[in-house]
Parts: sequence; C-alpha cells; structure tokens
Amino acid sequence: MRISRYGDFLLTEAIRPSYSLEVTPRRGYRHEWYVDQDSGARIPVLMASVSREQLFDTFLSLLEPLGDTVDVVLETSHDKNHGQHTDFYREQIDMPVLQSILYDFEELLLDDGCCGIAVLNPRKPMEVQMDEHKLLFAYGKKNSACELALQAADIPLIEDMKFLTEAEHIHSSSEEFQSQFHQLCSRLGMDR
Repeated sequence: MRISRYGDFLLTEAIRPSYSLEVTPRRGYRHEWYVDQDSGARIPVLMASVSREQLFDTFLSLLEPLGDTVDVVLETSHDKNHGQHTDFYREQIDMPVLQSILYDFEELLLDDGCCGIAVLNPRKPMEVQMDEHKLLFAYGKKNSACELALQAADIPLIEDMKFLTEAEHIHSSSEEFQSQFHQLCSRLGMDR
C-alpha cells in the first residue's frame, strides 16, 4: 500500500493495485464503447489514466468542450457495500462556478477512493467523468475536443492499454474525506 510511484506514473492515495501487480499503472488512453443495455445504442468513450501531477488539470481541460452551463453528478460509496454507490445530482451550474468549487476540493477528488464526479451537458450530449479509481472518461459522439486535450497533456494513445480496474485493486478513504464529500455536496447545492 505504500508504493505510489511506478516509473514516471504517480498514483493518487485513492487506489492501489493488488500485491500481485497484474496491471502496472501508467499514463495513456484508449478508445472504448459504452453500449446502452436498453436501447443498444453505442457511444464512443475515451478512457484515460493520468499521473497524479497532471490528473486534476487534465480533468478540468476535458470539461471545457462541455460548454458554459453543465449538470454535475457526485458519486459516493462511503458507508456502502462493495459495488454500491449513491449519486447526488445538480442541474444547471455555470462552469466557472463549478471549477472554482472543484479547486477547493481538489484533494478530496484526487485522494478519496469512494468519491467520483461526472460533469455533463445533455444538450450536446457529452459527459466527462473522474471515477473512484481516478480514471478519466469522455463519453459522446463528438469527443474529439477531449481527445485533443489528452494529446495536449501528452497522454499517449495506447489502444491495448490495461487499467487498474481490470485487475484486483484496493480503494482508500477516511472519515475526513466522507465529511468533505458532504461539504462538497452542500457547496454544489445538492440534497442529501
């Protein structure tokens, strides 16, 4: 659990690979597809792993193509069984206001293995997510601006890349992070 650096890749405190190290953490992204279970619709997805030093700034750069007004979803698995989570939703928040609030909670967003965030614009439709594993996702048929942002951050395209979620791994959190999560919900005007 103490090892956080793998070559030039630094993990956040949120997650660690298993002792057997089936997947070695590294920078990169690949193209994926999300298939809607009900409609069968296929949506292109960019899936990225970014070193801690660049993660928050890269996440913010992926938000830019979403526009001036967005919806936000906070996800928490605090006090839940494995695989379960609760979502909190806020519609129509101005992007500069959202980004300002997110800067105040950067440590929580990076280091809490029970907290994830999604920012979306249903009018585009596009969604950018940083999940509990601190992986970045950009969903949408017009996600080329997000791919350009990944390339500008010098994140390499590796189509056969494996991510920590594809192997055994461990999440980390704390009561302090749980308290900060509720503060973030309040700052965003989300009901608990």
